Parts: sequence; structure tokens; C-alpha cells
Amino acid sequence: MPAAGRVMMSAIFLLSGVGKLAAPAATLAMIKAAGLPLPEVSYAAAAFVEVAGGLLLVAGYRTRIVALVLAAFSLATAVTFHTAFADQNQMIHFLKNVAMAGGLLQIAAFGAGSLSLDARRGRV
Repeated sequence: MPAAGRVMMSAIFLLSGVGKLAAPAATLAMIKAAGLPLPEVSYAAAAFVEVAGGLLLVAGYRTRIVALVLAAFSLATAVTFHTAFADQNQMIHFLKNVAMAGGLLQIAAFGAGSLSLDARRGRV
């Protein structure tokens, strides 16, 4: 079960990260519109966190640390891009990010499970 949960949680990060890599101009425009400093650095960091974090989560490698990083990323994304609560879609995205962070905190608390690189290394 933990492996299935890790794969399901990683899907959104992998798809979003690959989407950022496939459409950098659109992503940079969104980052600039949010007023984040150093948009190119923010773009590279976000794409890296999503792709690398998603892959590491699937593999179950350094899972607790990766889950904490992805939880923090999810909350940062929620408060940066999804606080226009008058727009129901944005409120749903905000709550989705908060829920993802909650699931990731569960992974951080309970570890990767037996089907993981962490288990092979004796670090479940």
C-alpha cells in the first residue's frame, strides 16, 4: 500500500514538472504575474523539485526528506498562486495543495514502506 500511495502522490508532481519543462514561457509568465523574484530561478527550482521529487518519491529513496520538501513546496504553491478564494476553482486548487501536503506529511511520518529503496537500505 505505501508504494501505491507514493506513486499516486508523485503523479501530480511529475506531470506538473514535465509540463513546466515543455512550456517554459507559459510557466515563466505565471511566475512573473505572481510577482516572484528571479522568475527564471523560481522556474528552474520548481521544475527540479517536481521532477526530482516525484521520481525520488516513486523510488522510495530518502522518502521522509523528499516528502517534507514536497509538502513545503505544495504549501508554498498554495499560498503563492491559489489565494483568490472568490474564484471557486482557485479555492479548490488551494485545498488540493493543502490536502497533498497532508498526505506527504503522512509519508514523512510513516516512511516509504517495504517496496522502496529506503527499505533496501534498511531505512524504512
